[in-house]
Amino acid sequence: MLNRISTQQIDNSKYYLNTAPQNSGSKKMSATQKAFVAGTSALGMVPVIAYWAKGKGFSLNPVKIAKTNIKDWALFKSEPLDKVINFGWKEILSVAGGSVVGGFLGGIIIDPENKRAKKREFLNQLLGDVIVPIGCVAVGSKLFNKYSATLHKIMPKINSENKFSKIFNTISENIPDTIATLGSLAIGIIAGNKVSNEINEKLYHKEVDRGIKATDFAPHVDDLCMSISMVNEGSTFASKLGRIIPFALLVPGYETGTAREN
Repeated sequence: MLNRISTQQIDNSKYYLNTAPQNSGSKKMSATQKAFVAGTSALGMVPVIAYWAKGKGFSLNPVKIAKTNIKDWALFKSEPLDKVINFGWKEILSVAGGSVVGGFLGGIIIDPENKRAKKREFLNQLLGDVIVPIGCVAVGSKLFNKYSATLHKIMPKINSENKFSKIFNTISENIPDTIATLGSLAIGIIAGNKVSNEINEKLYHKEVDRGIKATDFAPHVDDLCMSISMVNEGSTFASKLGRIIPFALLVPGYETGTAREN
């Protein structure tokens, strides 16, 4: 009797082991697959950047681009200010959208069995890492500019010409800018994560508890740059800082295309 039960249990355990569904997301993507997704993310951004570059008078002729010095390409040129791409909220949203769409399409081509996970990450990236944070930064920057003169006046200053007082005054003047930038960005990151989780739960009827990941902060480089640009509108420094934005926006597309179950 004991032997029969033991044998039956062993047979049942074999049955369950053999018939358990395989997790298609357990195996990591290869370096080649990841490189493919990164490439399609970049390709998704190309037509959008080309549109904004054309609007600023840059040639889209491949022969002319090849003959132009790299520092004068639309992506790298930072002055004169009226002749370069200003990465404000419209430009960032459109370029980020191109990246996410490109990454998603590349992901489902190279890794179709995880399409559902990529759909969820598509929303996470667009809402949680792009739209909501950029909205918060834009609103925060606008409010700051409204009261910036008053805030700068009330900051403590040392009336002296020595080196220490100059450093102190510079730091003091920039405290309101820093608080406005980092505060609006922090609110945007938290709110974006919450919104994307809620919408995913409604759409996929699956409880989502996607915490904020380290890679979520990479696309927020664009929010930070945009906020600094808004606070320091018209400055060469802000324009040069904006050259980082397109490269930071590769991350949302890459994260979308490489998303997998579990």
